[in-house]
Amino acid sequence: MQKTKSEKQKTKLNRHNLLHLAFACQLLLLLLLPTVSCSPALRTEPYFPETDKTEKPPRPDRSCGDWRNYLPDPAHPEFVPLRLLRVNFHVMNSSDSSHNFQPEAGRTYLKELLARCNEALDSNARNWRSPEGTAVLPRRYRYVLTSQPDDDGIYFHYDDSLYFFISQGKNQNNYSRKVIEKYAVGKDSILNIFVMVHPDDSIQSKTYRAGGQGIALGTALKVAGIFETKEPPGNFDGLINHEIGHILGLSHAWLEDGCPDTENHPNKCWQWSKDPPCRDQATNNMMDYNAYQFALTPCQIGRIQAVFANEKSALRRCLVPTWCVRNPGQDIVVRDTVVWEGARDISGNVTVAPGGLLRIHCRVSLPENGRITVQPGGRLLLDGARLHNACGREWEGIFVQTKGDLKGEVLALKPPVLENCPPEPPKRKR
Repeated sequence: MQKTKSEKQKTKLNRHNLLHLAFACQLLLLLLLPTVSCSPALRTEPYFPETDKTEKPPRPDRSCGDWRNYLPDPAHPEFVPLRLLRVNFHVMNSSDSSHNFQPEAGRTYLKELLARCNEALDSNARNWRSPEGTAVLPRRYRYVLTSQPDDDGIYFHYDDSLYFFISQGKNQNNYSRKVIEKYAVGKDSILNIFVMVHPDDSIQSKTYRAGGQGIALGTALKVAGIFETKEPPGNFDGLINHEIGHILGLSHAWLEDGCPDTENHPNKCWQWSKDPPCRDQATNNMMDYNAYQFALTPCQIGRIQAVFANEKSALRRCLVPTWCVRNPGQDIVVRDTVVWEGARDISGNVTVAPGGLLRIHCRVSLPENGRITVQPGGRLLLDGARLHNACGREWEGIFVQTKGDLKGEVLALKPPVLENCPPEPPKRKR
């Protein structure tokens, strides 16, 4: 069938329009290509320090143990990770079960007591006897009741020779470790708390102090007075926190305790009063004897955190090792100038963002499959740092990113030591 003249004109017009459309598309593509081609790609490359592998790793600087380098930063609390200290309870009773909590009541009471202890640790207050302007910092540690496969972490023992606690006199046994040696569970990795009672004859003595008392013995502690005084759990959180404070390395704050922000004082005021001398001498420090025991100074907190970070500390083995495996919710981004002069156990990736600077001076543990990334415009200064995974697992290493002329920078001020990460690839032969 032959096309009419009108149909031929329409076909010619359609071809003309298609040519115009194709030309417009080509012109648009040419206009867009320069924009696409001018956007530089982001390159990520691993960083390998230039170290002489024949030399021994440098010894940690003494400043790595200084409490001043473990102070939590209220603006960046994640830089000092929350420590979880494993604990369990042992209720010591006589063979006729008449001298301490029964299991059901004891479990309820001790779980509430532990909750009240953690509430106190989650907060802090100004230490009354510190210099004016002393900071109030977060403590950054808590307790975790730790069970074994067949129990709940609260144990009941009936032993007529070991259920009582005597703090004075010829039969004094508060320093004895016999009950710990016989009944402790997981004592190399759990802090064991023994809830004992004052014996009947001691309670009847007018010269014997039968209230809440305790003593710290290594990674265990013995307390008495909780059951027989019939007081609520909230009255004993200070006792537990005080005694664990000793286990964590703190001395009594009214004496020379090595902290410049605690003050020596007579320690004769149980509570504040509007009249002298307790108007001026009362204290609320956790490591004093008082009715409050809810304040810790920066020095005291720094010393506790330094113990937690010390790989040689027996207390470190009692922590839940939250630093082994990466938790994406714990990733850290450094956007300003940050200096880590104390050891750190990080649970997430570390990213140094553009404009950020991170200087690492001591030990830093990165989680399994974790990494440090230095983005374009970020800077990482390795000042004799030791980077590793404290659980012996493999982390990915340090990565530097480049975009166009903007690069991330890693500068080794002192030779770093990288452990538990992929080794440097062999150098190519020329």
